Formats: sequence, C-alpha cells, structure tokens
Amino acid sequence: MRAILEQLDARRAQARAGGGERRVAAQHAKGKLTARERLEILLDENSFEEFDMYVTHRATDFGMAAQKVPGDGVVTGWGTINGRLTYVFAQDFTVLGGSLSETHAQKICKIMDMAMRNGAPVIGLNDSGGARIQEGVASLAGYAEVFRRNAEASGVVPQLSLVMGPCAGGAVYSPAMTDFIFMVRDSSYMFVTGPDVVKTVTNETVTAEELGGASTHTRKSSVADAAFENDVEALEATRRFFDFLPLNNRQAPPERPSNDDPARLEMRLDTLVPDNAAKPYDMRELVLALADEGDFFELQAEFARNILIGFIRLEGQSVGVVANQPMVLAGCLDIDASRKAARFVRFCDAFSIPILTLVDVPGFLPGTAQEHGGVIKHGAKLLFAYAEATVPMVTLITRKAYGGAYDVMASKHIGADINYAWPTAEIAVMGAKGAAEILYRSELKDPEAIARHTQEYEERFANPFVAAERGFVDEVIMPHSSRRRVARAFAMLRTKKQEQPWRKHDNIPL
Repeated sequence: MRAILEQLDARRAQARAGGGERRVAAQHAKGKLTARERLEILLDENSFEEFDMYVTHRATDFGMAAQKVPGDGVVTGWGTINGRLTYVFAQDFTVLGGSLSETHAQKICKIMDMAMRNGAPVIGLNDSGGARIQEGVASLAGYAEVFRRNAEASGVVPQLSLVMGPCAGGAVYSPAMTDFIFMVRDSSYMFVTGPDVVKTVTNETVTAEELGGASTHTRKSSVADAAFENDVEALEATRRFFDFLPLNNRQAPPERPSNDDPARLEMRLDTLVPDNAAKPYDMRELVLALADEGDFFELQAEFARNILIGFIRLEGQSVGVVANQPMVLAGCLDIDASRKAARFVRFCDAFSIPILTLVDVPGFLPGTAQEHGGVIKHGAKLLFAYAEATVPMVTLITRKAYGGAYDVMASKHIGADINYAWPTAEIAVMGAKGAAEILYRSELKDPEAIARHTQEYEERFANPFVAAERGFVDEVIMPHSSRRRVARAFAMLRTKKQEQPWRKHDNIPL
C-alpha cells in the first residue's frame, strides 16, 4: 500500500511540475506566473479541485511519443470565488508552449460541459502558442469542439477569458466568443496572423505588441474589455468582477450587503450640469454618486470614450450602466459607441441584470466617415438591443436628448420602464439654433431674428416638460435625489415579468 501511495505522490508531483524548473524559470523571467500559480490567486484558498491531471497526448509523429507531460499543457477543474462556483482552465505555457492538442481540447470541453450542466461560469486563462502542429487536423478539430461549446454556452453561463500570454491563429476565436476578455499589458497579445506573416503578405513591419497587444485591443479594436499591468492585478480584478455576475441565466444577479444608504442625497449633483449648454462635464461623477460606495467597474474605458459602460450596485444588487460621456465628442453616438453599448446591453439582458441609462446625447456623430462606415446599421444595433431587452430598465436624462439618439438611448417608446429627467433636460428633435435656422430659413440673413427665434424655441422645447406632459418622462426630479429615486425604481421593478413572442432567435443587424 505504501508503494502505491508513493507512486501517486510521484505522479502528482510530476504533473504539478509542468514543463520543469527551467521552463518555469523562463516563464517567471518574462514576468508571468505559471498556470497553477494563477489559479491559486484567482480561486479561494484550497477550493480548487483538479480534473484530468494525468492526461497525456496520443501523438506519436515527429518524436512526440517521447514528449509526454501529465496534464498536456492545460490545468482544468473547478473552484470557488468568494464562495461561488466557477469552472476554470489555465493553459500552461511551460508544457509544449501551451499548444492545443486533441486531448488538451478534450479537457477544456469536459469542464465546459460540466459548467453547462451545473449552471456555473467558465473562466479561461489563455497562454498558448496555438495549435500543436505535430497533431495536424486533430488539433484543429479540438479548437472547433471548443468553439461550438462557446456558442452553446453563450447567454446560458457567463464566459470570461483572461489572455495572459500569446493567443494567435485559430486560438483567438474562443476568447472572441466569450462575454468578456481581460488582457495583461506587455505580456499578452492576440492576432489571427502574426507579424512575420503580415510582413510576408502585406510588406508591413509591425511588432507583436503593435499588432495585437493590450493597448491595441483596448483602444482600437475593442476586442478586449480591460487591460492590467501584470498577472496578479488581472486576476484580482477578475475576482472583483466575478461578484457582479450571476452564475447562470436562470439565477438572479448576486446581492452584497451594503451600508450605503439608498436614500443618500448628493447635493453636488445640483451643480453638475453647467449653465452653458456647450460646456462639458464628466458623466462618471454621476455614475459614482449613484453607485453603492462609489464602486464602478468600468469596461472598455479606453475605447469609444464618448459612452461609458460597466457595473455598479444599488442596494447591494448588480446594475449595468450605459451613459453618454459629454467630455468626449459631446457625448454623440457613433459607430464604435453604438457597438460597445449594444453588446453590453445584450449581455445584461441575457443574464437578467437591470440596466440604468444616463442620457446626455446631442445626436449621432455626422460625417462621411460615419455614414460610409455604416452608422445606420451600427446605430440600429443599440436600438435593437434596447428594444428586445426585457430586464428592468431605468433611464435618467440629465441634459440633451436630441433626435433619433433620444429614441435609441432607452426612451420610454422602445421599452424603458421608468424615465426620469432633471430640470436641465432638453428633449427635442434638435438643438434650438439648428431648429430655428431650418424653421426660419428665409430669415437667415437677419442674425437678430434668428437669435429671437432660437430663444423662442429654447423656451418652448429646451426643457423636459413637453415630454413629461405626454407621459414620455415619468417624473422631473431634483438632481440631488437621483440615487434615491433610481434605487426605489429598481426596487419596484424587481418582480417585472415580460414575455417575448416565440421565435427561434432574432436577427439583430450585425
């Protein structure tokens, strides 16, 4: 018996050693943790239960029979984050570069299947050189099996990807189909074709960081939702982020005890909107004032900065926030902002997370670049996302809500449950000066007449009361009472039930 136990200990030690001391040292030298070290930080202490520790690949070509390492380059299993169940896989770059083989993929598929059966999120830590070339089409088949499960799990359990090293070629499509992607600066990158191929095909010289690093994907492509300085920071942020999410689409979002008074008054909000309508202000201040304890987990902060998205809590419950940002492009909607917000709204709706929309939007960004880029279709994505959402939705208009952008930003007409406005709100087809110049085109040569007509238009329409008289705004509220009113609105809506007509699936304008 003792010999058998010693053999088990030896096998476990071999599996936990990964690619060996030399490769582990090389991983550390790059500022990266090993797969097991990452899981120790991500999961609660002593909560990780590993599966398939002894699995090895089955390949024999190209000398692979002599290169078998227990675990085959990926650590899989389940554990808890703050006591809540999650399934995890962490690719081990110290074992054959974390390359994906047939058995490597089977291990990932196994925990994804278990996550679906048991209704818990999947968190993938990606650090891989790509498909294992020695296995040929078998490794490609493995990728496809993972991709199919990503699609099946979408909207059923949350899927998070942490790209903590290379992720290239076909490997990028699994994270791309998950709900959120976090990256690590200077050590992680994602691209379909690498710098060498780009150089050969297009004659462009580009580094891996420029082509697919964290800065590129958080600022330009919007592939990633956030970037962090190192592995530890990324993993700690994931733990914090995980607490905002439900375990699956049949469970309510988690509640966390809060000592922050939901009726707290914020007198500073009474002066947040400047007297000059052309002067910007930071909408983030309003988000932080509304949130429990000022806690706001912002997503895609560096991309399409004219709109804010992220999670807060109200009375301890998770709420998704979509907010125009007057500090950037005056808060106009454009192609990127529409895409960014639409995907977030759809995620919140899929997992029954209420949505708070803060509106200060003068319209859609004009210009040939926007029109030729398809702003019509991209703007329709956000409109469609709000219109199909059935979760509780509260909208607060702080200043401008002009034209079609007023409709798109969770107006009463497309399904918002409660619509509030501050006294500073201006709800109209367009700005007063533009409207006067169109209505009184014959008087354009008379600046005084146009100024007089502009003032008349402002007095008639540049306020929330015309909309309130028609019931399009439920109440005009004092800015300092916004937290109390919004919190009470969401509390009232907790039992909301809304059924959609049967259909196989919708056909959102992609």
